[in-house]
Amino acid sequence: MSAISLKKKEEGQEPSDAVEETVKVWDPVVRLFHWTIVAACTLNLFILEEGKYWHRITGYVVAAAIVIRVLWGFVGTRHARFSDFLPTPRRVMEQILDMIDGNERRYLGHNPLASVMMLLLMALLAATALTGWMTTLDAFWGEKWLEKLHGTIANGIMVLAFVHAGAAIVESWRHRENLVWSMVTGRKKA
Repeated sequence: MSAISLKKKEEGQEPSDAVEETVKVWDPVVRLFHWTIVAACTLNLFILEEGKYWHRITGYVVAAAIVIRVLWGFVGTRHARFSDFLPTPRRVMEQILDMIDGNERRYLGHNPLASVMMLLLMALLAATALTGWMTTLDAFWGEKWLEKLHGTIANGIMVLAFVHAGAAIVESWRHRENLVWSMVTGRKKA
């Protein structure tokens, strides 16, 4: 019996089937990382002026968030750990074939394709932070190839972020649960 059902029973109410049971999946560190990255990418891609003070500060925040998230991937809660969602080629192929067959399995944590996306985005974010920092060094000051690389990676992040958001909407519809809201509350249906 869920905590909601127990509370209703204690209050003399019958538990309702209309109340959907949920479980904690995303801990505060994972959620804070996710929304920090969303805010930082929005700021640096669409609002802040490239190369200026607040653009750089936002990049450093992203770099710090990545370091924390990588560490949390080894010591964090169950669904935050890399060991919980490491996307092997076999797992990815199984998910793709299941999607084609219409028998896609629901995952409580990250599914294999989402895991690939998350790891790819983290790598690109790290590369963007690194190349952005490098542009501030005397050794690379004014190097157009580095600025171009930094911008290209940032644009790649923007494209993948839109694919990621679209996939979250499609998966929310397919599995009849709001995945965006679960990243706010930390809870998914049981």
